Formats: sequence, C-alpha cells, structure tokens
Amino acid sequence: MIRALYTAVSGMITQESRQDIITNNMANVNTVGFKSDNLQVKSFKDVLLHNNDRVVNGINVSNIIGSLSQGSQIDGVATDFSGGTIQSTDSSTDFAIDGNGFFTVSRDNGISQQNYYTRDGHFHVNSDGYLVTDSGDKVLGRPVTINGNSVSYGALGPIRGTMGKVEGDANGLRMDGQSYKLDTVDFSNANSLKKVGDNLYQGSNPVDNPNIKVKQYSLEKSNVNVISCMTDMMTTLRAFESDQKVIQSIDETLDKSVNVVGSVR
Repeated sequence: MIRALYTAVSGMITQESRQDIITNNMANVNTVGFKSDNLQVKSFKDVLLHNNDRVVNGINVSNIIGSLSQGSQIDGVATDFSGGTIQSTDSSTDFAIDGNGFFTVSRDNGISQQNYYTRDGHFHVNSDGYLVTDSGDKVLGRPVTINGNSVSYGALGPIRGTMGKVEGDANGLRMDGQSYKLDTVDFSNANSLKKVGDNLYQGSNPVDNPNIKVKQYSLEKSNVNVISCMTDMMTTLRAFESDQKVIQSIDETLDKSVNVVGSVR
C-alpha cells in the first residue's frame, strides 16, 4: 500500500515538471531562435517480489510473485535543436543561421569576459557603437581584409563602428567601411550545451565550421509547435489527475485500515 503511494507521488512530480517545461516552451513561442525542451523520464528499477508461503515436502520454499514498478524519475531535459522557420525582415542588423551553428557573443560578468552562444540574431547597435543582442551582450566577429584575390581575417573581438550604421556585405556585414565576418561556431554534440538564460547557451570545445550559412535581413523563429504543446499539456494534466485519484483512493483505504479495521471493539 505504501509502495503504491510512493509510486503515484513520483508520477505526480514527473508530470508537474513536464508541465513546467511545456509552459516555458509555449511562453517562448515568439522568442527569436528559441529551441524547445523535452523532459526525459526513466523508471526506477523494478523490485522482484516473492514469499515463502509455498510448502514443498514440509519445507517453505521461495515463491516468485512478480516484479513491482517503483514509479518514474526525471532523467534530464533535452533540447530540440531543429531549425525554425526563417522570416524576412527590413532591418540590416537582423541575422539568421540557416542550418546548424551558433552566433558567438561576449558578456561582461564583472570580473572577466565570458563567451556564450545563441541562435538569436536580432541584433542592434548600442550607444557606444557596438553590435549587441537584446540583452546587451556584444556580438563577436573578425575584421576582413581583402588584398587582391586573398582574404585575411583579423583577431576575434566585438564588432564596433563609430557611425552606428550596419550594411550588408558579401563577407558578413560592414560598419564604417570595415567588413566583418560574424563569428559562427558549431558543436560536435549539441546536447552538451547548457541553457543559461537570455536565449544563451554555454558550451566547451566549439568547432569552426566554414559552411555555416548566415542570412542578413532575416530572423529564425522559434521551433515550438503550439499544437503539439497543447496536446502534451492535456495529456500531462490527465496523467497528473489519474495519479491524484490513486493517492486519494490509497488515503481512503489507509484511513479505513487505521480507524475502522484496526479499532478496538
């Protein structure tokens, strides 16, 4: 009886966490470059039940009854990195990655500069002339120098211009007559990335992929499927209510066991 109570409660905890993730996905349906999350669930190890009620030749022997599930547990959160729909805009500071890859941005944490990665290419130029994200993080890139048929790239750093005007360029973008290539990277295992808020990811060992395609005057929409979220939300709610009813039934049975069956008459 108590085992069943723990099993039902573990199911409610799992469904509550699933509901939180679905709600967060729906809340970010209009967030540029947002990638939806999915809850990964696994079951606890089953317990083998047996008793010694069986008697053979006057000796009690073990009798296997079967296995008992001990409920479910959260195994982690997986992010769906499939691409969202690319939408055209009229802003020269809007960029979208078509396919795999991430933009590199830099954030000042008060002690040092920390690099993060994002799919959100909704950039703008701040009052200091830096190309930044909506959160104020500086977009990183490399200055491009063309000498005849050869192209060379300078050191990686924040993209900045004194005029604050961004123009389209075959190499990426141009500010104050200087061409820049946006720093885009990829990861051999995208599942190793960790969401840190503000539509940013933290990861190690980025891979330089020259085949990443960047489109200017474009933004990548969220890959959240609203219809699937609504269906999952209803399914999760029903599963939660089922576990809740099981707990109520167990509670009523325990109440009768203690106050009715176990009472002294």
